[in-house]
Amino acid sequence: MENKKQKEATKATFVFGKKNYKFMFIGLAIIALGFILMSGGGSDDPAVFNPEIFSWRRIRLAPMLILIGFGFQVYAILLNPNKK
Repeated sequence: MENKKQKEATKATFVFGKKNYKFMFIGLAIIALGFILMSGGGSDDPAVFNPEIFSWRRIRLAPMLILIGFGFQVYAILLNPNKK
């Protein structure tokens, strides 16, 4: 009888709830999208300058998406899953 109570007391529990993990996944997807949008724009020949590296997508949009994704991560950590 004592062994059964001890097993119930040491049962593994998750730190966050299901709602928290959903928001973490959304934030991670947004961060990954930002890094994907930031990539590319290089040149195969180092002697040739490609102005595409300074495009609006790489300078404004991608960093903004990454910061929004980190905001989702902070919100997911601070979210109380038991509150409805």
